[in-house]
Amino acid sequence: REVIFTGNCYSDEWPKEAASRGLPNLSTTPLAAAQFNSEKAKRVFKDLSIFTEEECDARAEIMLENYVTTLSIEAATLIDMVESRIIPACLQDMMSYKFMPALAGPRPEIYEAIQVETDKLKQLFLSRPTGVQADASYLCDQVKPQMLVVREKVDAAEGVLERSLYPYPTYQELLYSHHS
Repeated sequence: REVIFTGNCYSDEWPKEAASRGLPNLSTTPLAAAQFNSEKAKRVFKDLSIFTEEECDARAEIMLENYVTTLSIEAATLIDMVESRIIPACLQDMMSYKFMPALAGPRPEIYEAIQVETDKLKQLFLSRPTGVQADASYLCDQVKPQMLVVREKVDAAEGVLERSLYPYPTYQELLYSHHS
């Protein structure tokens, strides 16, 4: 079977191509770790004297623990950044419209959405299951998508927030600051 693919593996083209070739497309760490630790993979590793079954179990658990640790740090950091810097900046920005709220445009909706979606993220993060496999799958399937929702709201705020109030470097500043 031909497995070489010279297209863009990050495009929508690759999952379709992989499926047409009968290849798995393990797009998340929990899926990949489960496949690594499957009976078929354990048998191959054992037959080739690469790993014992116990070593496969241990490596899969380490993969998942690393994933859980990394995603937990990212989620906690996002919550902290939003609550300690983004929301206060939004509030300060709204204060400049207190005498002319009609000029605020979409700010109130955007800023309120940041708070609502961050609260949802916090609740999801605090409701994590026990067990590394369950936690990894939950973080992947529930927490990570909500992190993206929060990010979308913060990105929208970055577009309307008074520039001097934005507490972090903007994408523009990160990409082009070496030109100034």
